[in-house]
Amino acid sequence: MRKLLNEELGRPTLEEYATMAKLPITVILDNVRSAQNVGSFFRTADAFGIEHIALCGISATPPNREIHKTALGSELSVEWSYYATTAECVAKLRSEGYKIIAIEQVERATMLDKFRAEPNAKYALVFGNEVEGVDQAVVDIVDGAIEIPQVGTKHSLNVSVSAGVVMWELFRQLR
Repeated sequence: MRKLLNEELGRPTLEEYATMAKLPITVILDNVRSAQNVGSFFRTADAFGIEHIALCGISATPPNREIHKTALGSELSVEWSYYATTAECVAKLRSEGYKIIAIEQVERATMLDKFRAEPNAKYALVFGNEVEGVDQAVVDIVDGAIEIPQVGTKHSLNVSVSAGVVMWELFRQLR
Protein backbone atom coordinates (compact mmCIF):
# COMPACT_ATOMS: atom_id res chain seq x y z
CA MET A 1 0.00 0.00 0.00
CA ARG A 2 1.26 3.47 -0.95
CA LYS A 3 -0.05 6.91 -0.07
CA LEU A 4 -1.50 8.67 -3.09
CA LEU A 5 -0.05 11.92 -4.32
CA ASN A 6 -2.38 14.93 -4.47
CA GLU A 7 -2.24 14.77 -8.28
CA GLU A 8 -3.59 11.21 -8.16
CA LEU A 9 -6.70 12.10 -6.16
CA GLY A 10 -8.58 13.48 -9.17
CA ARG A 11 -9.89 16.57 -7.40
CA PRO A 12 -11.59 19.27 -9.47
CA THR A 13 -10.08 22.68 -10.14
CA LEU A 14 -11.75 25.74 -8.61
CA GLU A 15 -13.42 26.37 -11.96
CA GLU A 16 -14.68 22.78 -12.23
CA TYR A 17 -15.87 22.81 -8.61
CA ALA A 18 -17.84 26.01 -9.24
CA THR A 19 -19.92 24.28 -11.92
CA MET A 20 -20.39 20.94 -10.13
CA ALA A 21 -23.75 19.92 -8.68
CA LYS A 22 -23.78 20.50 -4.92
CA LEU A 23 -25.86 19.04 -2.13
CA PRO A 24 -28.93 21.21 -1.42
CA ILE A 25 -27.55 22.15 1.98
CA THR A 26 -26.74 25.55 3.43
CA VAL A 27 -24.74 25.62 6.64
CA ILE A 28 -25.63 28.49 8.98
CA LEU A 29 -23.07 29.60 11.56
CA ASP A 30 -24.84 31.25 14.48
CA ASN A 31 -22.21 33.48 16.09
CA VAL A 32 -19.28 31.06 15.80
CA ARG A 33 -16.50 33.02 17.50
CA SER A 34 -13.38 31.19 16.30
CA ALA A 35 -12.20 32.11 12.82
CA GLN A 36 -10.31 28.80 12.73
CA ASN A 37 -13.58 26.94 13.35
CA VAL A 38 -15.13 28.97 10.51
CA GLY A 39 -12.23 27.86 8.30
CA SER A 40 -12.87 24.25 9.24
CA PHE A 41 -16.49 24.65 8.15
CA PHE A 42 -15.33 25.87 4.75
CA ARG A 43 -12.93 22.96 4.32
CA THR A 44 -15.53 20.38 5.33
CA ALA A 45 -18.23 22.00 3.17
CA ASP A 46 -15.85 21.85 0.20
CA ALA A 47 -15.08 18.17 0.86
CA PHE A 48 -18.77 17.18 0.89
CA GLY A 49 -20.04 19.50 -1.85
CA ILE A 50 -22.20 21.70 0.37
CA GLU A 51 -23.79 24.51 -1.66
CA HIS A 52 -23.43 27.47 0.71
CA ILE A 53 -22.30 28.76 4.10
CA ALA A 54 -24.18 31.60 5.81
CA LEU A 55 -22.02 33.45 8.33
CA CYS A 56 -24.08 35.24 10.97
CA GLY A 57 -23.46 37.73 13.75
CA ILE A 58 -19.91 37.64 15.12
CA SER A 59 -18.80 34.83 12.78
CA ALA A 60 -15.67 35.90 10.90
CA THR A 61 -15.84 36.35 7.13
CA PRO A 62 -13.24 35.91 4.38
CA PRO A 63 -10.75 37.20 3.58
CA ASN A 64 -9.28 36.42 6.99
CA ARG A 65 -5.87 34.98 7.86
CA GLU A 66 -7.24 32.77 10.66
CA ILE A 67 -9.99 31.37 8.42
CA HIS A 68 -7.40 30.63 5.73
CA LYS A 69 -5.22 28.67 8.22
CA THR A 70 -7.80 25.90 8.43
CA ALA A 71 -9.76 26.46 5.21
CA LEU A 72 -6.59 26.10 3.10
CA GLY A 73 -8.22 27.90 0.18
CA SER A 74 -11.68 26.33 0.42
CA GLU A 75 -13.01 29.76 1.39
CA LEU A 76 -12.56 30.44 -2.34
CA SER A 77 -14.51 27.38 -3.51
CA VAL A 78 -17.55 27.40 -1.21
CA GLU A 79 -20.07 30.17 -1.76
CA TRP A 80 -20.88 32.20 1.34
CA SER A 81 -22.91 35.14 2.53
CA TYR A 82 -23.09 37.25 5.68
CA TYR A 83 -26.14 38.17 7.79
CA ALA A 84 -26.18 40.51 10.76
CA THR A 85 -28.51 38.10 12.56
CA THR A 86 -29.19 34.40 12.30
CA ALA A 87 -32.95 35.08 12.44
CA GLU A 88 -32.66 37.18 9.26
CA CYS A 89 -30.82 34.32 7.54
CA VAL A 90 -33.36 31.72 8.71
CA ALA A 91 -36.26 33.83 7.43
CA LYS A 92 -34.65 34.21 3.99
CA LEU A 93 -33.84 30.51 3.64
CA ARG A 94 -37.29 29.47 4.86
CA SER A 95 -38.83 31.72 2.17
CA GLU A 96 -36.70 29.81 -0.36
CA GLY A 97 -38.11 26.47 0.78
CA TYR A 98 -35.34 25.23 3.08
CA LYS A 99 -36.07 23.04 6.09
CA ILE A 100 -34.25 24.72 8.98
CA ILE A 101 -32.59 22.22 11.33
CA ALA A 102 -30.62 23.17 14.44
CA ILE A 103 -27.73 20.91 15.37
CA GLU A 104 -28.30 21.07 19.09
CA GLN A 105 -29.23 19.19 22.25
CA VAL A 106 -32.88 20.14 22.68
CA GLU A 107 -36.14 18.50 23.64
CA ARG A 108 -37.52 16.27 20.88
CA ALA A 109 -34.30 16.37 18.82
CA THR A 110 -33.86 13.53 16.35
CA MET A 111 -30.70 11.54 16.95
CA LEU A 112 -28.45 11.76 13.91
CA ASP A 113 -28.41 7.98 13.42
CA LYS A 114 -32.24 8.07 13.21
CA PHE A 115 -32.47 11.10 10.90
CA ARG A 116 -33.48 10.34 7.31
CA ALA A 117 -32.87 13.10 4.79
CA GLU A 118 -35.60 13.55 2.20
CA PRO A 119 -34.07 13.23 -1.28
CA ASN A 120 -35.74 16.32 -2.77
CA ALA A 121 -35.63 18.58 0.30
CA LYS A 122 -33.34 21.56 0.81
CA TYR A 123 -31.77 21.80 4.26
CA ALA A 124 -30.30 24.65 6.27
CA LEU A 125 -28.23 23.31 9.18
CA VAL A 126 -27.70 25.74 12.07
CA PHE A 127 -24.50 25.31 14.10
CA GLY A 128 -24.04 27.44 17.20
CA ASN A 129 -21.52 29.32 19.24
CA GLU A 130 -18.72 27.29 20.83
CA VAL A 131 -19.89 28.07 24.38
CA GLU A 132 -23.61 28.83 24.16
CA GLY A 133 -24.62 26.62 21.23
CA VAL A 134 -27.47 27.66 18.95
CA ASP A 135 -29.16 30.69 20.49
CA GLN A 136 -32.54 29.87 22.08
CA ALA A 137 -34.23 32.57 19.97
CA VAL A 138 -33.03 30.66 16.89
CA VAL A 139 -34.05 27.29 18.35
CA ASP A 140 -37.53 28.80 18.75
CA ILE A 141 -37.85 29.38 14.98
CA VAL A 142 -36.31 26.22 13.46
CA ASP A 143 -38.30 23.35 11.96
CA GLY A 144 -36.49 20.65 13.93
CA ALA A 145 -33.24 19.60 15.54
CA ILE A 146 -30.63 16.91 15.17
CA GLU A 147 -28.51 15.71 18.06
CA ILE A 148 -25.30 13.70 17.66
CA PRO A 149 -25.41 10.61 19.90
CA GLN A 150 -22.58 10.56 22.43
CA VAL A 151 -21.61 8.21 25.23
CA GLY A 152 -18.62 9.96 26.84
CA THR A 153 -18.38 12.15 29.92
CA LYS A 154 -18.34 15.46 28.03
CA HIS A 155 -21.61 17.03 26.96
CA SER A 156 -20.57 18.21 23.51
CA LEU A 157 -18.15 18.12 20.59
CA ASN A 158 -16.22 21.02 19.10
CA VAL A 159 -18.56 22.80 16.67
CA SER A 160 -16.36 22.10 13.65
CA VAL A 161 -16.12 18.42 14.60
CA SER A 162 -19.93 18.33 14.90
CA ALA A 163 -20.10 19.86 11.43
CA GLY A 164 -17.94 17.10 10.00
CA VAL A 165 -20.07 14.38 11.58
CA VAL A 166 -23.39 15.87 10.41
CA MET A 167 -22.22 16.90 6.93
CA TRP A 168 -20.76 13.43 6.36
CA GLU A 169 -24.03 11.76 7.33
CA LEU A 170 -26.13 13.94 5.02
CA PHE A 171 -23.54 13.50 2.24
CA ARG A 172 -23.75 9.74 2.76
CA GLN A 173 -27.54 9.79 2.57
CA LEU A 174 -28.00 12.27 -0.29
CA ARG A 175 -25.19 11.68 -2.77
